[in-house]
Amino acid sequence: MTSPGPLALAPAMADALARWLEIEAATRDRSAHTITAYRADLLAFLGFLGGHHGEAATPKSLASLRQADMRAFAASERARGLGARSLARRQSAVRSFLRWLSDREGFDLSAALSARSPKYARSLPRPLSPDQAQDALDMVAVGHDTPWVAARDVAVMTLLWGCGLRISEALGLNGCDWPFREALTITGKGGKERHVPMLPVARDAVAEYLRLCPWRLTPDQALFRGVRGGRLGSDAIATALRSARAALGLPPSATPHALRHSFATHLLAAGGDLRTIQELLGHASLSTTQVYTGVDDAHLMAVYRAAHPRR
Repeated sequence: MTSPGPLALAPAMADALARWLEIEAATRDRSAHTITAYRADLLAFLGFLGGHHGEAATPKSLASLRQADMRAFAASERARGLGARSLARRQSAVRSFLRWLSDREGFDLSAALSARSPKYARSLPRPLSPDQAQDALDMVAVGHDTPWVAARDVAVMTLLWGCGLRISEALGLNGCDWPFREALTITGKGGKERHVPMLPVARDAVAEYLRLCPWRLTPDQALFRGVRGGRLGSDAIATALRSARAALGLPPSATPHALRHSFATHLLAAGGDLRTIQELLGHASLSTTQVYTGVDDAHLMAVYRAAHPRR
């Protein structure tokens, strides 16, 4: 016997969800990606409630929500294979929506919202050592038969490692951003702007790419082009680094994002303070940046054990 499909969202609930998402985007500066994720989280929750109770959830029916309902939703998501971290994020979005809705409708959901989110171990980033990062860039430089493509890939990766840009931020640059000045203004997650110092090596790498690139640079077009002239996609950079990784015997964790992690870790090892690194990376919260202290501690302990082996 097949289970019934999800019930259609009640109009009043659809309106409430749309309004909450608008408020999140406008007042909390959420990115379009985050709003899309929140919508999926809430639709999953409201769809579950419809099947669980046999009728579509409405703002009025949520007033009787119990902690048992929240636990049943969590159990259902885990049974579908959702990991602890993803479930914790999904429950966080649900709680935020329910708090807003209960304030708007004038009912108390404190008992239902007291259900705990699952605990999960936050994984540490896996940066490359300075030598590994440099070797990877050197391998990418000779890893393509077309010189301008190889120069392009090196330029992008140099921005990730040398300036701490996200891959989306580097590939989002346009012709109007060139030539780079002493600092580059980057619009990151949530539309937040930050100023990133531009190292000469990164500027030189981009200049070399532009010297070889067959596509004319125009202010309103992408700075980094694909082989057909369109905006370069992240898959091309991932593929180039994957080939370099295989040739050098680097671990699977050596990804484009690992170059950004390496930027932060190398700065910390050189004496950089966390607040400055937070600003350079564009993290909204210092707690996001503090994960790098764990990386640095791990490196310190490795050095300590090498110098003081157990007998």
